[in-house]
Formats: sequence, structure tokens, C-alpha cells
Amino acid sequence: MASTSTATASEPTRRDFLFIATGAAGAVGVAATLWPFISQMGPDAATIAAGAPVEFDLTPVAEGQIVKLFWRGKLIFVRHRTAEEIKEAENVDVASLRDPQADSARVKPGKAQWLIVYGNCTHLGCVPLGHEGAFHGWQCPCHGSVFDTSGRIRQGPAPTNLPVPPYQFVSDTKIQIG
Repeated sequence: MASTSTATASEPTRRDFLFIATGAAGAVGVAATLWPFISQMGPDAATIAAGAPVEFDLTPVAEGQIVKLFWRGKLIFVRHRTAEEIKEAENVDVASLRDPQADSARVKPGKAQWLIVYGNCTHLGCVPLGHEGAFHGWQCPCHGSVFDTSGRIRQGPAPTNLPVPPYQFVSDTKIQIG
């Protein structure tokens, strides 16, 4: 009497393994083929750096704090000014300034506590330090330019104020630069 061996459905066979391995290899191959097509649908880094708007939430910025961020590869200062800093900036005789500009022209109406300016000195592009100098705004450590709490040049070789980038409030607590 010859005995025959048969495999039951509950035991995996070599054929089952080959089906699973072939399916997995096929899935990896399809994913590898599709990846370049999917990734090319998004904008490239140059397009994003060329000027995509940047949104920034102002909620975590404490009063008196200066936050740094980048837009178009340029440094931006976002300053949450105190009531005292606003008062000092508004009480300056504009005619006495090298680059005359009222504080109200550098902030959005009703949002005087938020000053948004480019973060490079207008002399040679150095990065000024916040809460420094005689006017407690910014002071350039390289050549000594001093800016007030409105980003206006008050002393030193810088020819103009810190420029204000194009921005808007999209809500009471969020700005969009660009």
C-alpha cells in the first residue's frame, strides 16, 4: 500500500510564497515608476523661493518679542511692540529724521503693536541686533547704525530706514507676507 502526501489549504506552499513575493515586487516597481511623475506636480524650490506668500501666526509672539522669519530668502523681523515703544515711536519729530517717515506709515491702521520690517541693515546688509542701541530698537554690530522701535535710522552710516515688506493681516492674529 503506497501512501500519498497531500498539502492542505491551511499550510502555506511554495506557490503561495511566490505569489506574495511577486505581488510585493510588482507593487514596489509600480511605486518606483510613479514617484517621479507625482513629485514633479509640486512647485520646485526656485518657484517657492521666488515669492510664494508666507503666512505667520502672531498668537505665540509675546509683547516685546522680536521673531525672525524668511520670505524670498530675505530675513524679516516681526516685532510685537509694547505700548511704551509705540508711544516713543509716535512722538518722534519726523522732520529730525534722516529718512523722514511717520510711525503710522510703517504699520497697518489699528495694528500699531505689530511692526514688520526687513531684517538687514540698509548700509551693508548686516543683521542688526534687537532691543539694542540708544533707541532700544536695533543696532548693527558691524558699523554701528542705530534704528528706533519703528525701524527708522537714527544714528550711524545706514542711509535709509529698515524697509517694510508687502504684507497684510488675513485675520486678527495672522499675517501674510507677499
